[in-house]
Amino acid sequence: MLLSIQAHLIYRSEHPCDLLLQIEAAQDTEQRLQNTQFCLSPDVETSIVSGEEQVGTRRWLRVAGEFECMYQTQVVVDRKTAILAELAATELRQLPSEVTKFLMPSRYCQPEDFANSVPALFGAASGGQLIVAMSEWIENQFTYDSFASHGLTTATDSFGARAGVCRDYAHVLIAMARSVGIPARFVSAYAPDVTPQDFHAVAEVYLENQWHLVDPTGMAKASEIARIGVGRDAADVSFMTSYGSMLLKKQAVNVARSV
Repeated sequence: MLLSIQAHLIYRSEHPCDLLLQIEAAQDTEQRLQNTQFCLSPDVETSIVSGEEQVGTRRWLRVAGEFECMYQTQVVVDRKTAILAELAATELRQLPSEVTKFLMPSRYCQPEDFANSVPALFGAASGGQLIVAMSEWIENQFTYDSFASHGLTTATDSFGARAGVCRDYAHVLIAMARSVGIPARFVSAYAPDVTPQDFHAVAEVYLENQWHLVDPTGMAKASEIARIGVGRDAADVSFMTSYGSMLLKKQAVNVARSV
């Protein structure tokens, strides 16, 4: 699958401000980038650092006044996708050390809050079958509403409201999975067919010793997702982290399949 990606950001800061940008698609064994352009106006110096779990890259920059960022690339996605419902959970004692932390509570995902609700909703289902059931339940029971959440909304809040945006859907699935001993992490991504078109958020779950993408909004297929970065939750992979006040003037994302 070949995806053409464009992102255009215009923000303004009243005072000099440091930013950490993470909007560039990751390059790894499943994703290959080509024809990439990254432009800043004004042309300020950036410092590139690795993303969490060594997935993707982030850029530090310092801005004063208005700044504009144009990013475009083509991503060749070559990802083998498994049938999730056929996958078994990895036994906890066999989890690698770098995976174990994705069972733990994080800023937006508190698995202990779902310890009773998950068995009540999904019975004795386990492994990938349970992940599919949880993802489909979230897709069907939640209302996609841009006004239903904000920067402090947790998975527990979203579960109670039965509403939110893609980050909230992903947070709920992550918290549910962790509550039953399935490691899960947050993925920032690009994907076609996302409505409204924007930076997207999905989850990855660890089954049979591998990470597998799953989108509880139902908008993106694993074979058509271009990962940007991964983390414990949205706090680790925000497309922009600012150390000062920023005013949004324009933000546009476009992802399309290419021939």
